[in-house]
Amino acid sequence: MANDLFSSMHIGAAGMSAQRSRMDIVAENIANSESTRTKEGGAYRRRQVVFQATPVEQKFSEVFKGSMASGGRQTVKVVDISLDQKPFRDVHDPSHPDADENGIVKLPNVNMVEEMVDMNSASRSFEANVTTMEASKRMFMKSLELLR
Repeated sequence: MANDLFSSMHIGAAGMSAQRSRMDIVAENIANSESTRTKEGGAYRRRQVVFQATPVEQKFSEVFKGSMASGGRQTVKVVDISLDQKPFRDVHDPSHPDADENGIVKLPNVNMVEEMVDMNSASRSFEANVTTMEASKRMFMKSLELLR
């Protein structure tokens, strides 16, 4: 029982960590939405977090005994920060220092509406994981009370 409660808390914590990473990347995208020069050269390219489901870890003794308690349960982790390959935005601004010979400036491929939706989604997912952890904590505390 306690293992299940700790497992649910571990899953909730992993989800919170993944969504925090997602919010950090969205904030970076928003902050660089007008950056036309990067270390790599050229305009900033939007970044995206890539998640992967991973099985909840089991102790060797549990597997050896045939106890597949965490059988289908999975948690999440960040496996990559990928670059969005959508084209840059072309804006005509001959006075811009990064304009080409035709007066076209390549601006980042960051769409503010998309970033705000992503931020809202990450925030809601983070809140859902907090709720899961709080419920697990309440169940654990209630179990301790029953054992007294």
